[in-house]
Amino acid sequence: MQDSLYPRLLIDLKKLEHNAETIGAMCKKRNIDVMMVTKAVCGSPSIASAVTKKYGGFLADSRIKNLVKCKNIPLPKVLLRLPMACEIEDVIRFCDISLNSEVKTIHLLNREAIRNKKTHGIILMIDLGDLREGIWPDQLMDAVRDVLSLSAIQLKGIGVNFSCLSGVLPEIGSLTRLCYAAEEIEQRFKIKLSIISAGNSSSIHLLTNEQLPRKINNLRLGESILFGWETAFGNKIPNTYQDAFCLEAQFIEIKNKPSFPTGKSGVDAFGNKPRLIDRGIRKRGILGIGRQDVEVDRLISFDQKVDVIGSSSDHLLVDLTDSDSDYKVGDIFRFNLDYASLLRVMTSDYVRKQYLV
Repeated sequence: MQDSLYPRLLIDLKKLEHNAETIGAMCKKRNIDVMMVTKAVCGSPSIASAVTKKYGGFLADSRIKNLVKCKNIPLPKVLLRLPMACEIEDVIRFCDISLNSEVKTIHLLNREAIRNKKTHGIILMIDLGDLREGIWPDQLMDAVRDVLSLSAIQLKGIGVNFSCLSGVLPEIGSLTRLCYAAEEIEQRFKIKLSIISAGNSSSIHLLTNEQLPRKINNLRLGESILFGWETAFGNKIPNTYQDAFCLEAQFIEIKNKPSFPTGKSGVDAFGNKPRLIDRGIRKRGILGIGRQDVEVDRLISFDQKVDVIGSSSDHLLVDLTDSDSDYKVGDIFRFNLDYASLLRVMTSDYVRKQYLV
């Protein structure tokens, strides 16, 4: 059985390559290495190759399976999500570096690395306020001392995460604290840290405004390269594309129907109570895609006069009444995506991916 032609995600590799080169050049000018993050595209080797072609210093992902897909790309592989105890063997086998905050886990990595006669690099994560992963600053020196005692572990550096969980933004003050911590480690333990990682695409605005502390030498970038915007304030990055991804879906029904349901209403298929407004008879279209495939609420219609009404697992309903186009069953409708909707689409096996070169 052949895969359906639609729904289909069009991926413009040239635009992604251009974005990576533009942002990579910005970072290089400031002596910052880039970890190209591929988690939103499920470690697509085609996309990974495009975005690392010129300025990729590292290839980074939260899932080991995604890094394995890209094993033929000759860059150090970095595991972004803290390793689980059940995957220690694969971390040592497939990853050169991993981000860590639990000394117990690092001991497991050391044991497995010794067994495989390898040395594994780690970046110790510090929590500076976003409250996701990270060692609390007053416990950092004890953790470093313990890590440095391990024979098969190499402390590559330290890092911090912002804006992913609590929305806390990177600021000059917090990143200066990160640099002070690096300096204290280097002075106290007489070592040199090669990586001081200031976070993700939410730090781009500090880079463009030349506000990153000088000791910062690494950023972990995904969304800024994929969509050409920084994620602290959502501003476009000059000379980048925001439309490298386009989602296409096919109409499977178009009919004039009431905008308010008939009969007693309960909850929908996802346990939510729909809040509907009676707008009279409207021209409604159904597209062959649904919540199993995409973050519906984040879709951006190419036709700005078409609104998304709602969706179930496999059906996406749109209001076509005000559109200037006379859509028919079998026609194709297009959406732009954001990070959340791209993440879901790339994960779905039911959406065909087509690369444009």
